[in-house]
Amino acid sequence: MSSKIITYKNKKAFYQYELVEKLTAGIVLFGTEIKSIREGKINFTDSYCVFRKSELWVTGIHIAEYSLGTCNNHEPARDRKLLLNAREIRKWQKKVNEKGFTIVPYQLTINEKGLAKLEIALAKGKKIYDKRDDIKTRDNKRDLYRLNKY
Repeated sequence: MSSKIITYKNKKAFYQYELVEKLTAGIVLFGTEIKSIREGKINFTDSYCVFRKSELWVTGIHIAEYSLGTCNNHEPARDRKLLLNAREIRKWQKKVNEKGFTIVPYQLTINEKGLAKLEIALAKGKKIYDKRDDIKTRDNKRDLYRLNKY
C-alpha cells in the first residue's frame, strides 16, 4: 500500500455554498470503488447528503466502474452511507430541519492507511451577488499578487 495521501476537491461547492461548519466522516465503499477512486475516476460536483432512519447518506457521487473489475463491479451512482457518531448526526439534523441548511461534501481523501474519508460541510446557499463578490475579491487578490511579483 502506498503511503501518499490522495485528495479530490469539489470546487463547485465552494462557489455555490457558504460553508459554515465542517466535519470529517468515513464512507462505506466496495473494493472496486476504492480502486476506481485511486485511478481518479470520481465526480461529486452535484452531490449532497440526506438523512434516512437516523443515518446520513450521500447521493450524487459518481464513481466510474473499475476498469479491471469483473461481473462483481459496483454500481456507479449508488447512495453511500457515511460513518458518523449518533450525536453528530442528531445535531446536524436539527440544523438542517430548522434553519434551511444543507449538507454538501467538499473533499474526499484517501489517507496513508488506505481509508477513504469524506469531508462534509453544513452549507447555506449563496445569492448571485455573493458569488459576484467572491469573484471580484479573487480577481483583486490575483492582480495584487501579480503586481507584487514584479
